[in-house]
Formats: sequence, C-alpha cells, structure tokens
Amino acid sequence: MNKPIRVVAVFCLLLFVALLLNSSYLMYFRAGDLGEDPRNRRIINNAFSRERGAILVGKDAVARSVPSDDKYEFQRTYPQPLKYAPVTGHFSFFTQTGVERSQNDVLSGEDSRLFVTRLVDLLKNAEPKGGNVQLTLDPAAQDAAWAGLEALPGDAKGAVVALEPSTGRVLAMASTPTYDPNGMASHDFGSVAELTERLQADPDDPLINRAIGTTLPPGSTFKLVTATAAIESGDYDADSMVPGGFAFQLPQSETKIKNHDGGDCGGKRISLTRALEVSCNVSFLSLADELGNDAMADQAEKFGFNSTSLQDLPGQAKSLYPRDMDEPQTAMSGIGQSSVTATPLQMAMVAAAIANGGDVMRPYVVNEVRAPDLSVLGQTDPERISEAMSSSTASELTRMLVSTVAQGTATPAAIPGIDVAGKTGTAQSTPDRPPYAWFVSFAPADDPQIAVAVMVESSDTSRDEIAGGRLGGPIAKAVMEAVIAP
Repeated sequence: MNKPIRVVAVFCLLLFVALLLNSSYLMYFRAGDLGEDPRNRRIINNAFSRERGAILVGKDAVARSVPSDDKYEFQRTYPQPLKYAPVTGHFSFFTQTGVERSQNDVLSGEDSRLFVTRLVDLLKNAEPKGGNVQLTLDPAAQDAAWAGLEALPGDAKGAVVALEPSTGRVLAMASTPTYDPNGMASHDFGSVAELTERLQADPDDPLINRAIGTTLPPGSTFKLVTATAAIESGDYDADSMVPGGFAFQLPQSETKIKNHDGGDCGGKRISLTRALEVSCNVSFLSLADELGNDAMADQAEKFGFNSTSLQDLPGQAKSLYPRDMDEPQTAMSGIGQSSVTATPLQMAMVAAAIANGGDVMRPYVVNEVRAPDLSVLGQTDPERISEAMSSSTASELTRMLVSTVAQGTATPAAIPGIDVAGKTGTAQSTPDRPPYAWFVSFAPADDPQIAVAVMVESSDTSRDEIAGGRLGGPIAKAVMEAVIAP
C-alpha cells in the first residue's frame, strides 16, 4: 500500500472512531438531557401526537385524548374544564401544569414502569399509549365545592379544600376564578400563545390554584393553633379560665385590640371553650403573648407551616409563621394576623389533624396510576408526616369545636343529627380592602370522614356582611354533606 492510500485509510479510521465515540456519548450520557430539552421539537411532536392517558375522577375522565383530523392525530380534551382545571392543569404543545405535569411520564407512556408495554407495542408495530391516573377527588364533594364558590356574589375569588383526615386524600379542591384548559390544548398554536398571554396578564390570576398557591392571613381559624399550643403546654384545658373583656393592650405599645363584635366575650375571665365559641380576640391575644414566639412557631410547624407537603401537585406555596416576630407581633399571631399567612390547604390540614387524633397526614391527589390495559402500576400509601398534638388534646379541641358549631359562631355549618366541629375566621388585611372570610370544619366529630377549609378572598359582598360563618359556613356544610350524607 502506497503512502497516500495509507494516509486516507488512517484518516477514514479516525473519522469512524470519532463518529462511534460521539454516538456513544449522545446515547449513554446526553440522551436524558436531550429528551427533556424543551427545544427538542422531535420529542415534543412525538409526545403531542401520541394518545395520552386519561385523568380519572371516579369512573369519569376529566382529561382524555380523542382522535383529531390533523397531523397531530390526537386532541387533549377536558370535559369539565372549569371545575377541575386547578387540579388537572393543562397539556399544551409548549408546557404542562398541574397533574398533567406531575404525572407526565405516566400519561405520555414514558414512565419506566411502562417499558414492557412499549416493547409489546413495538413488536406489534402499534402506536404507544400513555397510562391513566386515578385522582383521589370525590365527585360529589368537588361538585359541592365548585357550586359553593360559584354561588358567591359577583366574580368571587376563593378556594375550597377537603381532606380525608385519616389518610390525607384530597377529596375536593376548587378555586375561582379559573380557566378553560381546552383552549391551552388547542392545535392552533397562535391562539394558544394569545390565550396564555391574556391569562397571565389577568389581574385576577385565573391560572393560580388558590387552594394551594395563595397565602393570606388565616384570621380566627388560626386560633385552633393557639389553642393547641396552650393545651399542649400543660397549663390549660377546655375548662381553664382565660382573660376576656373588651380589649387587649399589645405589649410595648399603646395600641389596644378589641374583639370583632366590640363586646367583652362574656366577662373578664371566661373558659377556653367559651373563648373559642365566641372567637374572643382578647383571650387568644393573651395566650399567644404568654406562650411566646418559640412555642407558637413550634406548634405551627407541627401542623405544616414553614414547609410544603404536596408531592404530586406542583404550585404549593409555603404557609408562614415567622420565628423572629417581636412581642406585639407574636400576640397578634394568636388571632391569625401579623405576619402569619396560610393556604386553604394548610388550614384544612390543621382541621384534619385535630380530627385525626393529632396526626398530620401528607395530602395527596393521585390515588393510583395504571397501564393502558388498566393494570395497576402504583398506588399512593398514606403517610404520617408529624404529630401536631396528643390524642387527648385532639379530643378536647374536638369537643370545643363541636360546641362552637352548636352554640357559637360556627352554626352555619350545623348538620341535623350529626355532630360537626368548626371554626370561623375573618381576617383583616389593609384599611382600603375588605377582610378575608375563612371557615374550617370536620364531621362527623366522633368518626371524622372529611375536613374542609373554605377561603373567600373577595366577593361582591358589603364589608359589614363579610364573615367566615356567613360566607364559608354554608359551603363547608354542603361539602361535608356530600361525603357523609350523600
């Protein structure tokens, strides 16, 4: 072999080795990154053209793919879009949100547990299909939550969350205003871009799931946390006498905080049960001031404040109880004001923990995932994430909350023949905007099956008429009835 031919042969060999090394690098080291790269149009086109699995509530699909007559072959549709959008989210050519995002691998068929299914489809020369996701939502509870928010006056903003106390299963999650995910799933990408821009610019934030993404002062519903801290300290029980009266003077300040109705709660000294029944600000300001910031923060964190708990639904905001509040701020925190903020999910977790004997369960929305042939791939197991209080404290609080519904401020949630535990909340924000209305409850008190939190951020209701019991109580009652007395 002469020299020029040897040079060409060596050069070709080097090119072949370089090609082999590059192919190996792409296949074994970069395949994952390239597959997840949002700029990879081939991957996006393949995923968008595939029959995506369904998202189910009960036996009904709340998100499914149907054949289309364009090049993408399948169209994602949402049969009950407004009611379920905060949970399902949407699947568009550009992105996914909600369960569409958290369960994307299963729904798209890319999950490792679907490897055999993909292999069988390959051997049959059949198009691959995605798996299905079964949600924990109870259709009747979701209907009641949605109807309650829709019935509020005007274009209301609010949210409802219902949990199964013993497991953490989310039974209902509704939020208003919301949006139609069908528009986001359209194959007309120009209209999708226009709709996205319009929704993102909407000052009412319809894309936010207020049940988990909005934090506001929880008002008097936070008195449950204060009461728990007081009883857990060992110095108080339901019959202990606590300060009442017309006003509480904040420490290090000349400011006096009055009760919501301007009254004296029944006297200068009242029982802790009475304080909860009439939602006495003076009592809980005094207790938080006495307990101090560390004890209050410790108790709040046992309920889940200062952390997040949802693992199968994106967008959860952290509920906050700051550990650096001064004495006046700590006292105000006892009535859910100052720098304390909570999501409706967090306050539902507080109610659920009391209902569950003190144990806080991790909330979850995905019950199980299934292959296209409906075989079960996986199921979510309930998980206890903390003990917020002893079982005796939980029993004592339950009796106090039942009394609050029977003869206190929470009577709008009363259900004939069933003991209901509940607490109202009306949180002040700024002088130029109306207060927020809250309500938390659970039932039946002796065998809790559901815990509910309702938050009304705003509605077409006069300022004097805004109260947690008046706006949130009837909604909570309807959601509880949907589960325990369908």
